[in-house]
Amino acid sequence: MSNEAPESVDTTTIAHEHVLPPSIRIPAIRGEMLQLRPARLEDLAILDSIDAFYGASTITGSSKDVEKSVVESWVRDSVAWSLGDVDVEAAFEAHGRTRTIAWTMLTQVQGAEDPEEFRPIGMIFLTSIDGWSQSAIIQVILGRDFRGRGYSRDAMPRVMTYGFATAPVGLNLHRIAVYVPEKNTRAISVYQSLGFAIEGTLRHALWDEENEKFQDRVIMGTLADEYDPVRALDAFGMRMNPENPGVKEALAAHEHSIEIVQDVTNGTMEVHEKTEHETTEEPAPKKKHHHGTHHDEDADHWPYPEHDDDKTGTSASKRAWWRRIGRGRARSQASE
Repeated sequence: MSNEAPESVDTTTIAHEHVLPPSIRIPAIRGEMLQLRPARLEDLAILDSIDAFYGASTITGSSKDVEKSVVESWVRDSVAWSLGDVDVEAAFEAHGRTRTIAWTMLTQVQGAEDPEEFRPIGMIFLTSIDGWSQSAIIQVILGRDFRGRGYSRDAMPRVMTYGFATAPVGLNLHRIAVYVPEKNTRAISVYQSLGFAIEGTLRHALWDEENEKFQDRVIMGTLADEYDPVRALDAFGMRMNPENPGVKEALAAHEHSIEIVQDVTNGTMEVHEKTEHETTEEPAPKKKHHHGTHHDEDADHWPYPEHDDDKTGTSASKRAWWRRIGRGRARSQASE
């Protein structure tokens, strides 16, 4: 049987069939505190030297050995995909043809003679990249001494911007998720600050090795038209780098949404994104009180809606907050 496509098939439709390419060029990404470059196999040994698997039970809910094995498979898959050396049939048998991209996180060595001297401090991954559903899972692993310093908050929005950017600039993802053990409340707080919403829990899906009991796994996610990388970085006093992949597209979308809001506010736009039952005036959002997973000192800077409090039944993806924010609005006003 011939493997050639029939002449009547329009090859331009392949881009719309949600199929991942056989190879990919993984971009370097620059943050304010660190740089991200495609992970290499030799970087795996560095993770041991910085004690990156310490406390795995708390951070991911896995044992140290299991976490180490999973990370190794992710790096190998990422390298293979970048080289176009993916065994498609084996990959399908293993995990349904999803792919992984791994970056090594590098930070400048303080006091070094060479200002360009950087050291690895961990890795960040987009795993389970599914071309069919246009979704992925994001995860960060940091060395023991580099946690709690804001590196995740610097790296994650930039990787997500690349993931959500349309092809060929980015991965054209529609949804990015993260799974967190319920006891890791600090991570849940950070992810909420980046725009993730708690979508549900997998009851007793993880073993809490430290306390010798089962714990829930929290599912968090954000969608392409909910997520605003400008605000995600600004919430932590960081700026976008226009040279990073997907940034120009994100800024264009952000400015376009601001213009829509301004047109509606000024009464110059008759057709807009509201339903026929809504008025042209958007009521000021009520101030929320956040408990449990969000730090109190960040309450006045909360940029995202509380999905649990929403009684309208409106999909969050149709009322993304950044479609309603005006230019230059102070963060302290976001929840007023």
